[in-house]
Amino acid sequence: MIGSLASLGAGVLGLLAAVGRLATFTGQTISHLVRPPFYGREFANALLQIGYLSLPVVGLTAFFTGGALALQIYSGGARFNAEAVVPQIVAIGMVRELGPVLVGLMIAARVTSSIAAEIATMKVTEQIDALVTLSTHPMKYLTLPRVLAATLVMPILVGVGDIIGIYGGFLVGTERLGFNAAAYLQNTADFLEPSDIVSSLAKGAVFGFIAALMGCYYGMNSERGAMGVGRATKSSVVAAAILILAANFLLTEAFFSA
Repeated sequence: MIGSLASLGAGVLGLLAAVGRLATFTGQTISHLVRPPFYGREFANALLQIGYLSLPVVGLTAFFTGGALALQIYSGGARFNAEAVVPQIVAIGMVRELGPVLVGLMIAARVTSSIAAEIATMKVTEQIDALVTLSTHPMKYLTLPRVLAATLVMPILVGVGDIIGIYGGFLVGTERLGFNAAAYLQNTADFLEPSDIVSSLAKGAVFGFIAALMGCYYGMNSERGAMGVGRATKSSVVAAAILILAANFLLTEAFFSA
């Protein structure tokens, strides 16, 4: 009995310690926003890597999701003679939930893993120690540009994903399900509200912050050797995905609980 309680207590203490380390890391990252210097080249490169180069995977994911969503809603609505709600549900579903979450998860898979592997490899090869030797703060040079770029560019990626996802549903609805194109677009525009768009973009910013922060955190705290790089990469993606889904629930509760 005592051994079980000790194991449980050790697990709880380990979890609290991990949360504390992450909170400290987050606070340090944010604090560097207001302290010079600022590395513009690293920031521009992060914008390119996280934003522009992520557009193909974001677009394809959103397009096929929107099309599949239209088919599923039409099939389900046919049981209740409610096929006409396809445009409205596709638009609301993509903008409120599927667009931000899917883009966030794709960025976690593509960007978080890349950041964690890159920084962990720099740690293993002692490049981070070299930065310290050159009087360059590693968090300001490596972490801040990536986190800031992801936070700023993710709402744009989410907006693009929402549009492409709605277009995927529109294409399936008009070409496969027989909807009138003008009526489909009108229903989409009538049922989307400004709060839906604001919530979608806000979720994108939060998810981008989480994705980049997890990559930097696990990269900076990786163990030495090839196995350490692999563990850091795997752990960063898992943590980012879980935190994105948890943050999505909390943000949905905050925006739409009324």
